[in-house]
Amino acid sequence: MSGAPRDPAVDSALDKWRARWPDWALAEPFVAPLHRERAIAWFALRDELMHAAWRGADPRPGEAKLAWWAEELHGWHTGVRRHPLGNVLQREPAPWRALAASLPALLATRERAATTEESFRLLEPFAEGVAGVAATLFGGGSPAPARSVVIGLLGERVLDGGDAAAPLAALAATGEGAAPLAAARAWASELLGHWPPPHEGAVPGRLHAALVHERLARFARGGAPDQPLPAWRALWTAWRAARR
Repeated sequence: MSGAPRDPAVDSALDKWRARWPDWALAEPFVAPLHRERAIAWFALRDELMHAAWRGADPRPGEAKLAWWAEELHGWHTGVRRHPLGNVLQREPAPWRALAASLPALLATRERAATTEESFRLLEPFAEGVAGVAATLFGGGSPAPARSVVIGLLGERVLDGGDAAAPLAALAATGEGAAPLAAARAWASELLGHWPPPHEGAVPGRLHAALVHERLARFARGGAPDQPLPAWRALWTAWRAARR
């Protein structure tokens, strides 16, 4: 007897993330086959949450979306799901309620931080929620340090948000009349200086963080923020990150 047909909305949600990160196709072979679809669903969920918090000129749609996601994640804990990503993730006994509890802290980071340290501190509660879920989903043992996760998330934010993602200190350092993306590139360079070695946490998270690092480095040198890595570079980066 065959199982229920697959909901096409699941593939649509996964393909949305794959389109943003085509480099992942070169990293995915280093992930255990059992974890490959789960990894894409997890990164897609992270994107949904971060985009709700950070995108758009009007914060209200994002606030409403994060409130919906908080209810959804609480439902996952009790076996109820509505979003297509839940078809892949909900059955895993991850600390979904802890992730839901971190969403107000994520929303608070919408306001531009003053300094580097404030940027790190404000995002840390959400990073702890992310690290806890990832450790459960992928059997990575101890969660990755929250500060390491913070730096990777801020790297993703600057690639997506440009100058709007830079703290006030980075804006002040570039000065008035600076070229577009000057503050973002300066902030990217600073984040790269804090970047941890890729040897902590579960393999999928290490691989993705390594790809973010390489994109961020290219952006800091003047590249486009949304430009995928060349195939050879993505493969080499993933191989290094997968090694212990």
